[in-house]
Formats: sequence, C-alpha cells, structure tokens
Amino acid sequence: MQVFSPNMLKTFAECEKKYEFKYIKKITVPQPVSVFEKGKKIHALAHYYLRGDDIEKFLPTLTDEEKNIWQKLLNNEYFQKKYINSEYNLTARIGEYWVGGRLDAFMKDENNYYILDYKTGSIPKDPQTDFQTMVYLICADKILTKGWGSNFNLSFIYLDLKNNQNHIIEFNSEKKSLYENAITKTCNKITTTRIFNKNPDRCKFCEYNKFCKN
Repeated sequence: MQVFSPNMLKTFAECEKKYEFKYIKKITVPQPVSVFEKGKKIHALAHYYLRGDDIEKFLPTLTDEEKNIWQKLLNNEYFQKKYINSEYNLTARIGEYWVGGRLDAFMKDENNYYILDYKTGSIPKDPQTDFQTMVYLICADKILTKGWGSNFNLSFIYLDLKNNQNHIIEFNSEKKSLYENAITKTCNKITTTRIFNKNPDRCKFCEYNKFCKN
C-alpha cells in the first residue's frame, strides 16, 4: 500500500524531478548532520518527557542554545495540555489514496484536541495550506470522528521555538473540503505523471542539482 507523506506531496508540488530522484529512484544525497541535530535532540527529549521517562541524564548533553529552546517548549501552554501521544504515526484514506505521517505530539483539554509540531527553525511560509498541516489535520479528524462523532474541536499548532510564538490553524468543514481536494489532486498527479519535469526556480538550493540534467 502506497502511503503519501506530507514531504512527498510537498516535494512533488515544488519540483517533479526532485520527487523522481528522491522517492522513485530513491537516490539519497548526504547532508551535514549538524543541519538536523538540534531539532532531533529537542524532539527526542520532548517525546521522553511527555511519556514520563526520566530525562535528567540527557539535559547535560544540551548546548546553551538547546537548553533555551527546551525551556521555551516546557513553558509553552500547549505543551502543558493533557498528553495523548507523541511521535505518533497515523494514516487515513482519502478517496483512493492513503496519506499519513508522524505527529510530534497529540494533546487535549476537554473536547479540544491539538496537534503539536515543534519548529526549531522556520515554520512553513503558508502554514494554513502546507501539506503537513493538511495531512495531519485530515488524518486526526478521521480518527477522532470514529470515536467522537462531531463533538470535538481540532487545531494544528506550530510551536515556533525560535521566536517563541504559536501559529494556530483551526480545523473546520470548509478546510476539510479544501484540504481533501488539494491532497487528492496532488496524489492523482503523482500517480499519473510519466515524465517528471524540473522546476528551474528550485534548482539553486536543491541537493540534486549537480546531476540533474533534465
């Protein structure tokens, strides 16, 4: 079963050729570990903390910058909500396609549910219509609907730890229709495309640029 992730959908929308290299030909290009190290440490620490593990032995391994970010996360009002799950894989079917991903954390208070996504770098330029936002909200909505019908509120919260801000996207029926259409349209394009064209506007910072000939 093919499951389309937000990164797959976003990559295809930005450059079809990059999608072909990364997800069809499965060509990997090594990148500096330092690019991801800070985010990985904060995500892992948050996961252990939320599920009740002892994290004291990990704290001395943090840099001063990472300690500052961690404190911002601890103080965040949404991170203090009631814990449901973290590093949570979920999938959902939209029409004939399956989509899914991994939530950083899933929280609640009363009948309000919150998908949390921690960002130690930048958040998406358009959080409302980013594929991560769309896929996660659609998947969570389908799961909650099975158990709670329509008696719940659902939001996606980008926790911008760099600037100590929250970017909140509230889910509703209008967004549900918009998101499902956008996801289905992109999945359909991926499955029917035979010649993958490159987007020259994306070449400058693309890791595949050196051997992309199309």
